[in-house]
Amino acid sequence: MIRKTNRTQLVEQVASQIEELIETGYWTVGGKIPPEMELVERFDVSRNTLREAIRALVHAGLLETRQGSGTIVRSANSLDAALRRYIKKTALLETLDVRLALEKQAAQLAAEHRSETDLLTLEECIKNCRKAVKNHNRERFIASDIRFHQTVVQSSKNQLLIDLYEPMVEIIYTFVEDLMAMDVPFKYEEELHLELFEAIQSHDKNAAAAYVDSYMEVLRKDVVEMMED
Repeated sequence: MIRKTNRTQLVEQVASQIEELIETGYWTVGGKIPPEMELVERFDVSRNTLREAIRALVHAGLLETRQGSGTIVRSANSLDAALRRYIKKTALLETLDVRLALEKQAAQLAAEHRSETDLLTLEECIKNCRKAVKNHNRERFIASDIRFHQTVVQSSKNQLLIDLYEPMVEIIYTFVEDLMAMDVPFKYEEELHLELFEAIQSHDKNAAAAYVDSYMEVLRKDVVEMMED
């Protein structure tokens, strides 16, 4: 089923064969493709060539790499992948709109009502994010970052706002994972939210709101740029 390639345009040929295997159902949607070393041997190419081909198909939406789980088939063909990618990016923008509304208000209220315990929790989240970056632990980074956002909301002391935000947590986790999977250069230092912490610490409502506005605008720009690719 898998043919050995010649030495010209190897990446394109490997990518084309993988796409063909997916479209014909040899590799099914939701299933894992074989391990890297097995594919290197079967395609008779270098690891770099195989990785470039897989990276291209991840960008196209046909494949998805999951840390600790291997590479998964996401879509059956290029058209399906393109539609899924467009829908996902549109959903990302809608998520941003809701996050902006809730997190901006929460940041202002947190600057007013935060406690010393809230500040300690926020500092702990930032510390855990730094550790995760150092250890290249993406899952821990995302979890710690989201806990930071949850703590800001909880620091608002507005129970209705807290209740409205809680269902967003899983959506935000998926949002960040999707953003990383879409080849957006992830700015870890910016994700530490040090300026927001300082604004909340100093009871500066305006600075807290301005930070959220700026932060969300950068995320929106990233998503819009992806939609235009």
